[in-house]
Amino acid sequence: MLSIGALRAHLLAARLAGPVATSREESLRSYRLFAARDPRVLLGLDPEGAWGQRELIALMAEKCGVSADPHHISGQDVIDPELTLTALDAFAERLAAVAQRRAPVLLGTGHPHRLLGFYAALADALSAAGCAVLTPAHGHSIDITTRFGLRTYNLAYVRGVALVREPGASRPGCEPGAHTHSPLPVRTALAAAAEAGGPMPELVIGDHGWVCGAGQLGFEAIGPADTNDPALFVGQAEGSVSVVVPLDDAVRSDYYRPLTRYVLNRACLSQ
Repeated sequence: MLSIGALRAHLLAARLAGPVATSREESLRSYRLFAARDPRVLLGLDPEGAWGQRELIALMAEKCGVSADPHHISGQDVIDPELTLTALDAFAERLAAVAQRRAPVLLGTGHPHRLLGFYAALADALSAAGCAVLTPAHGHSIDITTRFGLRTYNLAYVRGVALVREPGASRPGCEPGAHTHSPLPVRTALAAAAEAGGPMPELVIGDHGWVCGAGQLGFEAIGPADTNDPALFVGQAEGSVSVVVPLDDAVRSDYYRPLTRYVLNRACLSQ
């Protein structure tokens, strides 16, 4: 098993934690938009509290490790690797619990270019442990508002992980999927599962709208989040999201492999 020290060193070397690629300006912009209840950063969450920018900075400093100084407005943002390590342990505990019950799970990502391999390894391990890895609404069309206007995507599953693709983008050798923050894919998947009479997932694993959208509907949801994703941390603070792992969610896909090995070992799911 990868030692804590080795994993901490990897987090810093790969810039998954410590100084990360996300800028302070980008994070503060997300906090301002969240405070204004902009749906682009709410990610499907309907916050109960009145989260202003100062409250969000304080929350993100506590849960993620960014600077708590509201006057710090430039440079690279920072994630505390100790918070990442603690959250990875909590993430592994939720995997172990659902595996012990052999309960149904749903996995989805808005970052298929970076995180598909991470989630696919979790899906493989959970399936081997007896969990049903659900694939509801495969092939369904979803209209998502983007910065380029309304775009139609198709919901697809790759190695048990849901993602969205542009129509006609399922040919061999094409890109694995589109980047999205939208909660519409998980809402579509959950609605289809309910309409079919179940089973329904006891745990949703993913990022962005997959976590917030599922958590808002009352499903246990866990996943990673960057410094500019305050919605997941607000959801955790308010109880609608179970576990959030602070880390850079857009580094090279192979940099997540040590994290995969670590959480699967901690969850006693290594194959």
